[in-house]
Amino acid sequence: MILFINACVRKESRTLRLAKNLLDTLEGEIKEVQLEKVEFPIVDEEFINHREDLKNSSKYDDPMFDLARDFANADLIVVAAPYYDLSFPAMVKQYFEQINVLGLTFTYSESGAPVGLCKAKSLYYVTTAGGPIISDDYGFGYVKALANAFYGINDVKQIKAEGLDIIGADVEAILAEANLKFV
Repeated sequence: MILFINACVRKESRTLRLAKNLLDTLEGEIKEVQLEKVEFPIVDEEFINHREDLKNSSKYDDPMFDLARDFANADLIVVAAPYYDLSFPAMVKQYFEQINVLGLTFTYSESGAPVGLCKAKSLYYVTTAGGPIISDDYGFGYVKALANAFYGINDVKQIKAEGLDIIGADVEAILAEANLKFV
């Protein structure tokens, strides 16, 4: 199963367009998670205690862990997240807070190092920006660090198209060049 994590909210999203082009090149069933439709819980003390009780009882079949189970069981993951304010939309961070589940998406070794429990071997991070992407560290870098260090996904690739709103930019050419990175 290909898990498609969609953080695009605009009907004419260029990030979504680029991600769908990538998905068209992949084989397998696609399960989409539209983050704008996910009602993320407020992470307060009550939530944390309830989550800990479920984890301590190994009740990973609870609906609270649906997103994490899908992430852990995916064969390949595609994250589509437009570049916002040096990073990505806040809902992407909320998503990762929900799927970062000890005993389901990762565990710890005896020495305390995280060990990934996810099935996926690859993750694609797709993004577009109206201007230049100043640094890959904040958006892509964050997702790559989680994938590598916590989830055991070592093959993490970024597909990006930037400078799309700069006066005179050939948007179609920039998107076509980004498409070539996965063809």
